[in-house]
Amino acid sequence: MKKSLVFFALATLLLSACKKEKEVIDLPRTNASPEVVAAVDSFVNATQTHPVAPDSITLHSIMILKHGEVVFEKWFNGHSAETPHPMFSVSKTFTATAVGLAINEGKLNLTDPVIKFFPDKLPAEQSDNLKAMTVRDLLTMTCGHDEELNNAGRDSLDWVQGFLAWPVKHKPREYYLYNSLGTYMLSAIVQKVTGEKVIDYLDTRLFQPLHIARPEWDESPQGINCGGWGLSLKTEDMAKMGQLFLQQGKWNGKQIVPAEWLKEMSSYQVPSAPSGTRFEDIEKAGLNKDNNEWVQGYGYQMWICRHNAFRADGYAGQYIFVFPERDAVLVLTTASTLYQPYMDLIWEYLLPIL
Repeated sequence: MKKSLVFFALATLLLSACKKEKEVIDLPRTNASPEVVAAVDSFVNATQTHPVAPDSITLHSIMILKHGEVVFEKWFNGHSAETPHPMFSVSKTFTATAVGLAINEGKLNLTDPVIKFFPDKLPAEQSDNLKAMTVRDLLTMTCGHDEELNNAGRDSLDWVQGFLAWPVKHKPREYYLYNSLGTYMLSAIVQKVTGEKVIDYLDTRLFQPLHIARPEWDESPQGINCGGWGLSLKTEDMAKMGQLFLQQGKWNGKQIVPAEWLKEMSSYQVPSAPSGTRFEDIEKAGLNKDNNEWVQGYGYQMWICRHNAFRADGYAGQYIFVFPERDAVLVLTTASTLYQPYMDLIWEYLLPIL
């Protein structure tokens, strides 16, 4: 009798542990309401028949979370829940998270000069602007470059050395220029101060706590994760990151990323311009906060949105939208040649159901 009771107790504990583990690994699900299904169907149809360029938006996945539960999920055009998707510049948000964790561990500071970390890779002469460039300037895309280092120049050099040798024509913090190689520099700095590649540094501190299988992340010829691009994740992995922001860095009762850092990342820090657009050309191009999503402001490797939201944003329509006031997350993976028109469809059809 005692053996039976002991066996029953052990079995109950094991079953309970398995259920608890399942809750941690997967986001909880609930059935989609008819209103959500109808709204998503209308959105999908609109992407396929857009008057500007029909068939220019190819959806790969959609996932919607409300109050921490997945209320809708669907994959399209041969993509699946188990297939990692290229993140492109959504990678930047994960690099900035690594920077925040390293700052929290006392390994660097926002105000540290960039040249401090690479004394052996500096040009023979360093301008005052280069000397003034800080970690924060890299995070906010205000490092002072007038144009981004082109691919030909980048690939022919040590990437860090090439970045440091590139002319810094503006005083840091005075000129916004979308700069993916600046994010690579953040990755290089994290690797320098921690002794780990960003992918490894985040694995124990972010990916494992969120139960995200260790992803792939492209590297430079020097063995440094690209930082600004090259990460691949599943749709649910993206959704977990969005939910982590909603939960102010807490996961399963533990503070895995400082809440204040996530708030800084997702708050307006500097004025912004679309990638490839010079800041002084914004007005000439007719872009303003009423008609363009890329001039709403920039945080630390994240974009500010209308409707009191913010997002991680990657080339061709990879998005993690976070809506704190609505306690909602919207994730999309896409192959799109439209940007603002695509965003307008998101607001028109999907925002109401959040």
